[in-house]
Amino acid sequence: MKQFQELPPRRQEQLMAFDRLLTIMDELRAQCPWDRKQTMDTLRHLTIEETYELSDAILEKDRSEIRKELGDIQLHLVFYAKIASEAAADSSDHFDMTDVLNSVCEKLISRHPHIYGDVVAETEEQVKANWEQLKLKEGNKSVLGGVPGSLPALVKAMRIQEKARGAGFDWEEKQQVWEKVEEEMQEFKAEFNTDTNEAIDSSRAEGEFGDLLFSLVNYARFIDINPETALERTNKKFIKRFTYLEQQARADGKSLSDMTLAEMDVYWNEAKTI
Repeated sequence: MKQFQELPPRRQEQLMAFDRLLTIMDELRAQCPWDRKQTMDTLRHLTIEETYELSDAILEKDRSEIRKELGDIQLHLVFYAKIASEAAADSSDHFDMTDVLNSVCEKLISRHPHIYGDVVAETEEQVKANWEQLKLKEGNKSVLGGVPGSLPALVKAMRIQEKARGAGFDWEEKQQVWEKVEEEMQEFKAEFNTDTNEAIDSSRAEGEFGDLLFSLVNYARFIDINPETALERTNKKFIKRFTYLEQQARADGKSLSDMTLAEMDVYWNEAKTI
């Protein structure tokens, strides 16, 4: 382990900045009524919110905002570690930032035997396969056991498929995956007739729609498209265009509730050119 004085100047600055954050956290926890009151449970929803704000900044490619949101998330990580450090030293609930950092360092070393050991892994797929096998050796009972239950469904589908692939359970060709998409589409359509208003079995239709979405996520993964990112970009595009429609209609003295769809389409098509 290098001594502090032996480190490159920029690394020294990084460590000093981290020490500054730890010190401020200590002071806030001791002196600020709001910070003293917080628990892991009260911080949880705020951390989720900060993570989504970072995600938005990344999609917008706003480096300044990314830097800000990374700082907010780092604060939360320090906060959790500070709260844990206040538990009795002999308690299983006790740990501090040193334990957190050493733990992730040890995990990274053990999960990268092709870097820190004698295992050979020359491709990304080999690295992923080794990673999943190591997790099973560490105690995971299933390859899918590491997928958080609270993940949004679209992200969860992607992670489930990635982990299954890491275990060797996957299609061989993208054409096979597309054929599965078409099969699921036909099964979904078979649950109702789009040309009539006949009642449908909502439960069965929902199940087939879920299968269709899952197969589309699978195909997106095969062609290196992140479905969550793709859908969110479409969400943002729709919001931008619909907001333009509202603003222009209002500027022309019109109300959306009184306009026909054809009239709205005029503004919508204008929005596409912006």
